[in-house]
Amino acid sequence: MLQFILRRIAISALIMFLGSVLMYVLTINSGDPLSDLRESRAENRDQLMAARTANMGLDDPWWLRYLGWLTGVSRCFVLQCDLGDTRDGSDVNNLLLASAGASLRLVTVATFLAIFIGVTLGVLSAIRQYSGFDYAVTFIAFLFFSLPVFWAAVLLKDFGAIRFNNWIADPTVSTTATAVVALLFALAVASVLGGGLRRELITGAVTFVVVFGLVFGFDQVTWWVQPAIGLPLIIVGALAALGFMLVMTVGLSNRKVMYAGLVTIGLGLVAYFVTGPILDDPSGWLVIIAMALLTVAVGLAVGWVMGGYERRTAMIVSVGTGLGMAFLVFMDYLLRGWAGFLELSGNRPVSTIGENRIIPERFTGDFWEGIFNWGVQLVLPTIVLTLISIASYSRYTRGSMLETINQDYIRTARSKGLSDRVVFTKHALRNALIPITTIVAFDFASLLGGAVITESVFGWRGLGAMFRQGLDQVDPNPVMAYYLVAGGAAVLMNMLADIAYASLDPRIRR
Repeated sequence: MLQFILRRIAISALIMFLGSVLMYVLTINSGDPLSDLRESRAENRDQLMAARTANMGLDDPWWLRYLGWLTGVSRCFVLQCDLGDTRDGSDVNNLLLASAGASLRLVTVATFLAIFIGVTLGVLSAIRQYSGFDYAVTFIAFLFFSLPVFWAAVLLKDFGAIRFNNWIADPTVSTTATAVVALLFALAVASVLGGGLRRELITGAVTFVVVFGLVFGFDQVTWWVQPAIGLPLIIVGALAALGFMLVMTVGLSNRKVMYAGLVTIGLGLVAYFVTGPILDDPSGWLVIIAMALLTVAVGLAVGWVMGGYERRTAMIVSVGTGLGMAFLVFMDYLLRGWAGFLELSGNRPVSTIGENRIIPERFTGDFWEGIFNWGVQLVLPTIVLTLISIASYSRYTRGSMLETINQDYIRTARSKGLSDRVVFTKHALRNALIPITTIVAFDFASLLGGAVITESVFGWRGLGAMFRQGLDQVDPNPVMAYYLVAGGAAVLMNMLADIAYASLDPRIRR
């Protein structure tokens, strides 16, 4: 395995080097970096042209300019990167640090959401092949896959920012809109749970009544501007998380594992009251991360003590239940900060331009309001990139899952009397995910490309803006900085995919 990893690292380094040469040559030959000065009527035009020529080294041959850039990049191995300056004299290092944070934040969130939602939809479509749910997911996947990025971004900018800001100033939901939302949820839940026609009708009716009641109740108490989850719903959500973990592992009949999960919920209730003063205004993300790690440790301890012969499963169930409850508590405190953020933003929480609603230097809110200032602007561009990626993940997962569940070893597992849950989760899913590991690497690179357009529409000062500016000005240093991040991420993801592929299928190592 070590030899395989070293070989992949060497190949990846060679690809990065050859790609950088090609990118540099194409950039410096894409136009005239002095075109704006040639058209200028300034009296010192010749001096400005001479200064830019000297600054960019335009009199030197291309290979010498490239070697100068490569020498600066090689210092990254000793953490002293020198990516040069822009044609206006700005330090590319500082420009890259400011731009990469915004773009990678956007692309990373979109990638994880797309993988989770797309794989889940693909697995459910394969299990319920040729059902109404399968046809619906197929139609939506092809629809999202064919959406132009810029068009979807402009639509979301209109409906998700401008019109949402107008609505949140006086938020009311009509009875018709409430009924439509409830009906959509009813159709979705009934199609996912499946069963006979009678079961689907009952499931849909119950879902319709519950969702209609929730939306109507939220509207009556102006929940939209003062939201919260509350302790009763946190308990219900924690029990639902426990039920999900049990269904995905040992089923609902194993009492020891179930009791371990219930004890975890009980300890979570105690922690809810003990940590309240800390969570009212935590000092930073380190406090949240420390609490999450403590939740994992407590879950592992409870599972170890109470699991008996199912100790490993009990630990997994306890940790999953604890993290689910901790997430609900986190969301409860976060939602409570929405009212304060609305006040700070003048009841127009979503800006159409920029990666922060309020400039960080001028922001005066607390920790929870700061998350909204940082995260609200992330929602719309993330939705654009996620929807496009969900389509490919769902289709590839569905095809891979269908191919897997028709294999002989799956039929053998069924003939042994194993339940569908065990067959699908423990036997089929792992092998079906092998091709998906390769797709993730390519999708991450394509998302960075799509982010260039998305950032332009939403006015993000990310890698896309830096790349576009460098290309427009025929300035290779910003373009090459973009290549280092985008190309490096793509190559790294491909290398990690190959390593993951080899770990899932040992034949690949040879």
